[in-house]
Amino acid sequence: MSAAPAPSDNTWTSRFAFLMASVGFAVGLGNIWRFPYVTGENGGGAFVLVYMICAVGIGVPILMAEILIGRRGKGSPPEAMANVARQEGRSASWRWVGNLNLAAAFFIEVVYCVIAGWVLYYLFVSLTGGFTGMDSALAEARFGGLLASTGTMLFWTVVGLGITGFIVYSGVQDGIERAVRILMPTLFVLLVVLMIYNMFAGGFGLALDYLFSVDFSKINGSVWLAAVSQAFFSMGVAMAGMMTFGSYLPREISIARSAVIIMFADTLVAILAGLVIFPAVFQYGMDPAGGPGLIFQILPVAFAQMPGGYIVGSLFFVLLSVAAITSMVGLLEPLTAWLQETRQFSRHKAALTVVCSIAVLSIITVLNYSVLSEFRLFGRDINDSLSYLSDSIMLPLGGLLIAVFAGWGISKMSSRDELNMKSSGVHSLWYFMIRFAVPVAVFIILVTGVTG
Repeated sequence: MSAAPAPSDNTWTSRFAFLMASVGFAVGLGNIWRFPYVTGENGGGAFVLVYMICAVGIGVPILMAEILIGRRGKGSPPEAMANVARQEGRSASWRWVGNLNLAAAFFIEVVYCVIAGWVLYYLFVSLTGGFTGMDSALAEARFGGLLASTGTMLFWTVVGLGITGFIVYSGVQDGIERAVRILMPTLFVLLVVLMIYNMFAGGFGLALDYLFSVDFSKINGSVWLAAVSQAFFSMGVAMAGMMTFGSYLPREISIARSAVIIMFADTLVAILAGLVIFPAVFQYGMDPAGGPGLIFQILPVAFAQMPGGYIVGSLFFVLLSVAAITSMVGLLEPLTAWLQETRQFSRHKAALTVVCSIAVLSIITVLNYSVLSEFRLFGRDINDSLSYLSDSIMLPLGGLLIAVFAGWGISKMSSRDELNMKSSGVHSLWYFMIRFAVPVAVFIILVTGVTG
């Protein structure tokens, strides 16, 4: 089936808009706490160096491949894959890679929207002075009370989906572009403001040491694997969003230059987030390995103790809310575009259908924290099962197939034409990486994830 004509506004008006949308999609809640934590545990500055090598050598090539397929295929991921396959004389069955990407985006969103709801709830709490006088026991009780309250979690989940859905409902230019032009600069400004605050509030030197002290003795196979995995997952590849955003990219915009900017911006946000979070953690003697609990149970206690904690806490959760919403937009948009193509839905009907479907299924995710907490699928609870399916199987498998298709299914001449690189040597390097290095690296991630 051929793709339905794309709505007239389905084109980015500038590279800035595309970059802001793509960086917003790549920068999620996991980046903001996971990258700094993984950095500190894996050699500090040495890990950052290894990560940058992996990001440039693995992350950028596969990101370029996904955007290339999207722009050349001009459609949602299944149609883009099928269209490019036909152009190259390959089987249109490659569309199933796009279907796999869409399924991963859907499952991720069902779980992620609930976590985004937690962030919005804590933003509300911070704005209403809820951290005043909070200690560890109260923070734990607050978070436990949230998990036990099905109604509260559902309400804030729906609020998050409503905001995201409205952005997607409004279109590429009138919705996504307008939103990211405001939200992403806001996110960067907030990060810088909070980092500057921490330079004077205490704990900043300890955070710098934690993140950037170079310990090359810690670099081993597991550190390289952690760096490769972080480079792969942090850029949002194989989640359908980048391919869909690529389909809206005008021909004159450089894919290679855009991919490099996205990678550096994504990394910069993660590092700045570490310089926002960890000074408070060290200043108040808290555990830097707190994971998700770091955000919802540990930092609120720090905000309650620090001077200006009301303002700092509120700004921090505004920052997290922006990261959550922009990531959700990147997950909802490809699903919406797919319904427009395959069912000839209007954008409004498609966006509403996707949002309502995810909202209904999110009820199961919410109940997983209460009445369904004892239910198990293959030894895991429902949320862990969905996360394992998407993160450990669907994403690396989808990324592996994208790399194989770009390297072996698309001719060197076609890829060079689409990438439009001025240097044949740079294109040859990319072509080598996407054919050999990237598939091997992603295959290792897939095998590691499946085998636990």
